[in-house]
Formats: sequence, C-alpha cells, structure tokens
Amino acid sequence: MDAQFPTFDECEKVFLVGFNSKENVVAGKNVSYDELKSLTVTAGAEPVDGCISNQKTVNPAFYIGKGKVAEIAETCKKNEFHAVIFDIDLSPAQTRNLEKAIEVKIIDRTTLILEIFAQHARTNEGKLQVELAQLEYLLPRLTNMWTHLSRQYGGLRTRGPGEKQLESDKRIIKSRIRRLNGLLSNIRKQRATQRKKRKKIHLPVIGIVGYTNAGKSTFLNSLTKADVLVEDKLFATLDPTTRLYQFSTGEKFLFVDTVGFIRNLPHKLVESFKATLEETMEADVLLHIADASAPDLESQISAVNSVLKEIGTKDKPVLLALNKVDVLSHKAKKDLLADNSKTVIISAKYNYGFAELFTKLRLLLKPDNKRIKLRLPPHKSELLSKLYKYGKVISVEYLDEYIKVDAFVPKNLTDQIQKFRVKKSN
Repeated sequence: MDAQFPTFDECEKVFLVGFNSKENVVAGKNVSYDELKSLTVTAGAEPVDGCISNQKTVNPAFYIGKGKVAEIAETCKKNEFHAVIFDIDLSPAQTRNLEKAIEVKIIDRTTLILEIFAQHARTNEGKLQVELAQLEYLLPRLTNMWTHLSRQYGGLRTRGPGEKQLESDKRIIKSRIRRLNGLLSNIRKQRATQRKKRKKIHLPVIGIVGYTNAGKSTFLNSLTKADVLVEDKLFATLDPTTRLYQFSTGEKFLFVDTVGFIRNLPHKLVESFKATLEETMEADVLLHIADASAPDLESQISAVNSVLKEIGTKDKPVLLALNKVDVLSHKAKKDLLADNSKTVIISAKYNYGFAELFTKLRLLLKPDNKRIKLRLPPHKSELLSKLYKYGKVISVEYLDEYIKVDAFVPKNLTDQIQKFRVKKSN
C-alpha cells in the first residue's frame, strides 16, 4: 500500500523555482537549480520554464514574495503548466497557499525526491522504506492532501475533511507507519544475521557510497559483473547490491552498493532507509565515489560526508575515488591529484585507475587472510574444501603420505590448520 503523492503524467509541463543562495551557486552557476531540472526529468515531467529568485527574506505565507507568486501564476495560466516545483521544502501552509494562488499542483524538493524513490524502488524492502518516508512526510500535510488519501486507503470515509475526519485519517496513517516500522525492523534483523555470517568467514566488506549518479553502480558492474541497473538518471539504484570480488593476490572482499546521496537529503528519508544504510554502517572500509566532472564536486563530497556523519560512520576509514576522469583534460586530472593527495582518480566506464585503487583499498583493509603452506593428512580433505570455499588455494599436490597445499587462509580457519603448517625450515 503506497501513499499517493503528486505524480506526473508523461511529459507533463512544469515550472521550476530556484534560489540563488550562497550554497547553491558555484562559479557563477546555480548547480542546485540544474540538479532540480535533472530530478524533474527523472520523475517523468518536462521542465519547460522557470525562474531563480534572489530573495533575502522568507515570506511566511508563500516562502516567495506575493509579487513573484502573481508572476508565476500568470505564466502558468498562459502556458498551461500543470505544476510548479520549488527547490526548497515548503511548509503545509505554504503549499496550500501557493496552490490556491497559482491554481496548479505545488511540489517541493522533498516530495519530488520521494516520488523518484517510489518509481525506482524494485524490491519489497525498497518499497516499504519509500512508503514509510512518504507517510512520515505526509502526516503533517493531511489537511492539504486528504482527498488523495481518501482514494488510496479503503478505510477512509468520503465525507468532507472535518476535524473528526482528519483525526481518523491520522490514526490510519500512524497505524500504517507502526506496521511499516515493524516490517522493516524484521528486515534489519535479517540483514544483521547475514552480516554475522559474513563476519564468521572473515570476508572484509567495502561499502560503496557517493552522490547520486556519481557512477557507483557502473564501478560495481565493471568490477564484479554484478549487472546492477546503470542509467544516466538520479537515484537509478535504491536497493543494496552485494557482490564478491577476488584480488589478484587471492584475497576475497565483498563490495556493497546502496542508495546514492544528495544535498539536503531529508532526515526522514535517512531514517526510513536505515535498513539499507546499515549495510554501509557495518562496512570495514568506505569507498567514496565522486563525479570528478561535476562543477560542484566539493559540494557533493561535503553532502555525502554530512549524511555519513548522520548515520554514524564518520570514524570509518574512507578512500575517495574521483570518477569519470575520462571526460577531463590531462591538466584537469593533474590538478585533481594535486588538490587531493589522499585520493585516487578512476574511470569506472573504462576500468582506468583500478590498480592504484585496489592497492590503497588493501592497505586500508588490512585483510586477515595469510598465505600459509600446509601438509594435510588425506583424511582431512574437508579442510581443503573449506580453504577452497573461504580462502584462496594457490596450489595442491597429492602425495602418498599427505596433501601439499599452498593457500591464503582466513582467520576463522587458522586454529583448525595450525598443526598442519609447514615450518619455514621445511
């Protein structure tokens, strides 16, 4: 059961409203407004026109000034726009006032992001997390959205939105929120059990994080042939993907790709996606992939770091990988390395820079697997099977009295094979 948010018909024409705040403008360009355009296209609408406001103060009733409201209303009526999308979060009252004045759908930044999340959630877990975020955001806005709810939830009566009706609606939504939290709590327990199993076999976990559309899924596909959805759209990946990768040395590691971040990511959305984000929180090392070609690179890196701090991963070792350097000039690549000595530059599309990236990851991971030479008795062949499954067998030689083995041995098997180790003098 999904909450009904304002959705777009195919190629629905919309008007965008941006703001020239200090954090939105980089090198004279409003990168947040450009991002709003991309979000709109990803949601399925057509951003035909828009304006960018230089306002210094906030109008409590409309957020923007009355003159700007009248100007937008005239433009929307003249061009038959279906919606106006604001690059900020509006209060329920501001949304109601703007819809009344402009007479079209009013959508704020969070509502737009939630709509995209709803479209891209493919697994049951993803859909539950999106619905929870939608309902949490919708609850204080019931007065404005009760008609949408009456169509969606069969238990709602169809009489006017009086005080009793709104209270009834709130009880139904709160009940659904409790139900969703319970279901997601069970999913989190299942994931915790899976992580415990991984820890038992001592497979280090690398959590892939980054700004949305930075190329995380492309990297995972290039690395492990994971067949993760790759699109030039924001939030193409919502559900976590975990894949095994084996370095040339024989060491095995798990890579986990999850939802991309974005500036001003709503707190409720972070809370709702805890089941997914915990995969990142429990990783041994974080691989932060950033789009080196983005004009607001530093801002995007900062936005990701802000979310990582919010979910409690600020103390984890992090390797920053600047992706998409294939579109940069040679000088631009050199400048990136000069400014970011603790990073690597890569192109996930062309597998460029992976050797250096792996070297630095291995230094951060400090893997438990140790290369050991063994002499196993013939009746201990089950240990050889475990080495094949959990370690990396370099060579095996079957002799008359024992099995000669050269392998990388994980920590959990060290005690079991200890008495079969070959001393260096041998």
